[in-house]
Amino acid sequence: IGRFINLNRVVAKLSLEAIEYEPEQFPGLVYRIKDPKIVALLFSSGKIILTGGKNLTDVKKGLDVLEASIKDVLAEQK
Repeated sequence: IGRFINLNRVVAKLSLEAIEYEPEQFPGLVYRIKDPKIVALLFSSGKIILTGGKNLTDVKKGLDVLEASIKDVLAEQK
């Protein structure tokens, strides 16, 4: 994303059943996207890792879903 992400705000906005965030154990937020079946790792630095995509189309769609899910949080941080 290229900028700082407040992961605590992301946790407050997303469905708790789709995320795991335990900063004491792992510094990233784990977001499980159902369609496509992708796992996104978000870090407060703005870096994102997407895993589980069967092809590039799945990865791009997963990124679109992720961006739509956190766009409100990103807008609040401007």
